[in-house]
Amino acid sequence: NALYEASQAGVKIELIVRGICTLRPGVLGLSDNITVRSILGRFLEHSRVYYFYNDGDEEIYCASADWMERNLVRRNESCFPVRQKTLKEQLKRDLELYLADNCNAWVLHGDGSYERLVPGDREPVSAQETLLQLLASPSG
Repeated sequence: NALYEASQAGVKIELIVRGICTLRPGVLGLSDNITVRSILGRFLEHSRVYYFYNDGDEEIYCASADWMERNLVRRNESCFPVRQKTLKEQLKRDLELYLADNCNAWVLHGDGSYERLVPGDREPVSAQETLLQLLASPSG
């Protein structure tokens, strides 16, 4: 509900999820400012990175739990701020890469249906493959 309230207040919200999402994005008057994309590729990694930007102030958090109630009520989980500038910059680049993915991304519509993104005339971008290549490189 807090995400819906934030959207109604004009906050832009971009969610990158691994699988199912029960939130309904893009519904007029409810979630106009929310987009949801699911990345379903070769790997099952599912980072919990939370990026907040407010009037020039940036905050990034990493966490062990997603926002499912069972994970927040029945388990011991942690969430911590990322303070080191180089780590923050790397996490921002990674998030931007996932938002640019057009090979493994599915966009959730307000009716609950998903649409697969395809490169079309654009250059193919696979966040997972790009990160794998970066990490496998000698300088990675």
